[in-house]
Amino acid sequence: MVQRFGPPDVLEPVELPTAVPAPGELRIAVEVVSLTWMDTLIRSGHGPAAFAVEPPYVPGSSVGGTVEAIGAGVDGRWLGTRVVGRAGSGGYGGGYADTAIADPEAVHPVPPGLDLRHAMAVMDDGSTALALLEATPVRPGERVLVAPGVGGLGNLLVQLVVRAGATAIAAVRGAEKAGTARSMGAVPVDYGSPDWPGDVRTLTGGRGLDVVFDGIGGAVGAAAASLLVDGGRFSGYGMSSGAEAAVGEVAGRVRVATMAQLPGFWADGPRRVRKVLDETAAGRLVPVIGRTYPLGAAAEAHADIEGRRFIGKSLLLT
Repeated sequence: MVQRFGPPDVLEPVELPTAVPAPGELRIAVEVVSLTWMDTLIRSGHGPAAFAVEPPYVPGSSVGGTVEAIGAGVDGRWLGTRVVGRAGSGGYGGGYADTAIADPEAVHPVPPGLDLRHAMAVMDDGSTALALLEATPVRPGERVLVAPGVGGLGNLLVQLVVRAGATAIAAVRGAEKAGTARSMGAVPVDYGSPDWPGDVRTLTGGRGLDVVFDGIGGAVGAAAASLLVDGGRFSGYGMSSGAEAAVGEVAGRVRVATMAQLPGFWADGPRRVRKVLDETAAGRLVPVIGRTYPLGAAAEAHADIEGRRFIGKSLLLT
């Protein structure tokens, strides 16, 4: 639980009564919990207005586990079903727990044979990656930068870009992440290098980029936008730097979609979740899962996320 906004150590394990599902609700025995950069921003007190919350609160939203109890009016066939879904009944919070209350409309059965960790890794990030590509399609042969390229969402976006026949350039930091990017068929570029934009120009033969998917924002996002060719497309989906990319200088010559596009994805989210779960179950989408942590080590997990000491998707396990 977060009793006050602040650094990772404000996350404290607490014992709370096990909630009883009200009519129209179900309870999940949680096995795996999604960790996101947004969780760290909210905990620090710098979360966006769309995720407004006040302490004390239980962080997180997305969980995976087995339905163990149902309220009145809920179809009994849910009992015993492995699911991934959103805790609570709208809004943010309630996920960092060993049991979670949810609305049936907010949970999805996990396909047979699909590991819950993989299902959790694609539920949010995979559906968002799919939405980004639907809103900003890429074409075969195009040069596409994904920044960051091997994070929880970035690794899935890179895989989808490669499957579309485009050249994926993954913005990473360090040799280990560069190796992961190569294993997915992407070309890595280290955005910690002083002249990483020059490296991108070299990789593209001086032609620049057709598309940028930016989850970093700040100076990195702005520099990435400057590499776009006339008529290129910029799609912002995150701000792990702490600020959105300032792309005003290129707005007149490229198509820009900022983070304001994200709420528009939510209405069709269930369709996309079902699709990425099926794609993952079929082996066509393979999430990169980095480090997993016990539920009580959420503060350590947040510190690692903020220190960028992770590859792929980080998860909490109960």
